[in-house]
Amino acid sequence: MPPENVLPPLIVITGPTATGKSALGVEVAKQLGGEIISADSILIYRSMNIGTAKPTLEERQGIPHYMIDLVDPDEKYSVALYQSQATKCIEDIIERGKIPLLVGGTGLYIRALTEQYSFPGTENNHEFRQSLVRQAQKYGQEALHARLAQIDPVTATRLHPNDLKRVIRALEVYYLTGKPFSYFQKSGQKCKYNLIMYGINMERQLLYRKIEERVDKMIRLGLVEEVQNLLNKGYDIGLTSLQGLGYKEIITYLKGENTLAEAIYLLKRNTRRFAKRQLTWFKKDQRILWLKVEKNNISEVAQNIAGRYKEMSKIF
Repeated sequence: MPPENVLPPLIVITGPTATGKSALGVEVAKQLGGEIISADSILIYRSMNIGTAKPTLEERQGIPHYMIDLVDPDEKYSVALYQSQATKCIEDIIERGKIPLLVGGTGLYIRALTEQYSFPGTENNHEFRQSLVRQAQKYGQEALHARLAQIDPVTATRLHPNDLKRVIRALEVYYLTGKPFSYFQKSGQKCKYNLIMYGINMERQLLYRKIEERVDKMIRLGLVEEVQNLLNKGYDIGLTSLQGLGYKEIITYLKGENTLAEAIYLLKRNTRRFAKRQLTWFKKDQRILWLKVEKNNISEVAQNIAGRYKEMSKIF
């Protein structure tokens, strides 16, 4: 434990998908005696391993990982619950004298921890939610996003129109409390960690090539079979989990709506677009120091991060 008047450290490693965050996190953890807390909203689901690029036990190299495999694909999960559970993990790691590393690309998860968001204590209003779902089906998701932009422009700028679940939740919070969702985010307490935040990026063409290679590897490892197995277990295709990248595209193939080649093309295209949105989100965060990753320099970047931490720890 650090002295009482010194904030405990929290190293954050984030950035677009396919940049090698997981591998980098493991390398940094090995050098610093750290443990990893996942900040990836799709890694919480059990039985979804290939399409999520979930790090295998071999890839984790003995480094403890937390906030992975928490719920089944049909179980509900919220940012507020993530914040609560991840905070307990961080505090436990610090208590044991280890360095916590928050690694992942879900911006809302990272902000919930680093900005200490407070969340409205409201129960879901099923009838209101269903009415919004029907409106989205009739008028399009963009119509709901435009409605949110009128009452809560701050939250609207942070959410993509396709993120229907969170757009609806933000509208529901306003309906139930009379206050925009961003009001509760602003009312968070000061961060209780000494934040050291890194963003990982690479040249666009290299990133796109990595995305192509990742998708091809997923197919070789059995992504189609993984999705089919989930459907065989009775999981509904409308679940939030199965609307994630890698799953919704393969489902179109399994339903006969696309060929496998078309589904793979869509997955690669959608992943590129997702990476672009992630980068746009994180570039707005002035706390992040950006590091460039090249094809084979993960170890070098890890040494850079570990070295910076060791120098900073001398000051604190």
